[in-house]
Amino acid sequence: RGRGRGGGAGGLGPSLYLCNLFFFITGFVKLSGLLLATLFSWYLGYFLSALVSEEVLSASITNLQDIGKKPVIRAPAPKRQKCDHWSPCAPGSYAYRVLSGGGKEKLAKICFEDELLISEAKGNVGRGINIAIVNYTSNQLCIAFTDHSAEMVAFIENAPQGSLLFMVTHDDGSTRLKNDAKQVVEKLGSKEIKNMKFRSSWAFVAAKGFKLPDNIQKEKINHSDKNNRYGGWPAEIQIEGCIPRNLI
Repeated sequence: RGRGRGGGAGGLGPSLYLCNLFFFITGFVKLSGLLLATLFSWYLGYFLSALVSEEVLSASITNLQDIGKKPVIRAPAPKRQKCDHWSPCAPGSYAYRVLSGGGKEKLAKICFEDELLISEAKGNVGRGINIAIVNYTSNQLCIAFTDHSAEMVAFIENAPQGSLLFMVTHDDGSTRLKNDAKQVVEKLGSKEIKNMKFRSSWAFVAAKGFKLPDNIQKEKINHSDKNNRYGGWPAEIQIEGCIPRNLI
């Protein structure tokens, strides 16, 4: 029985020797491969340095260093258009933009050919309906703002033939607006003047003595809402477009 145990222990000797030999050979092969790869890399670098001149190497290194120094190319800022349009009007057209008042602080604006006809900066904005009349051919200007129907009717009726009329509200333009004024504006082509309510925002462009194209923006209305961002004060609206210069 003692010999059996001794024989078992003696049987492990050759196996252990073979395992150690295998690990030794494997490690030697790996080490040899690493040494060969290092030697090959050194030789390849030496060979390339002999082929490439120092000037070329120096220039390449300089170019790599300059990559981080080169300015970032940015797209140019978009060119500002007349009356802050997103895109320019075609040649031979008038640019216009009509913006109603918004809340307590934002006053109405009327822009024609990049000139502010009515604005806070000019100090000619008033409560009610602001009107700018422009001669279509000479661009002569006449401005008024009113919340009285009689004054509004007289101002519109006295506008000469061949006029462009721009109208926009600030604060409230409906309380004192009578039927006779609504009818005069309706004859100019308005479809919303009779729908105006207290503090409705309204913008309108019309022509007297000639017809504007059907495809331009002429009118817009928005009714005040106590839940809007201005707490019931009018929210601003706008219309803009391009009017051809050859309509007359």
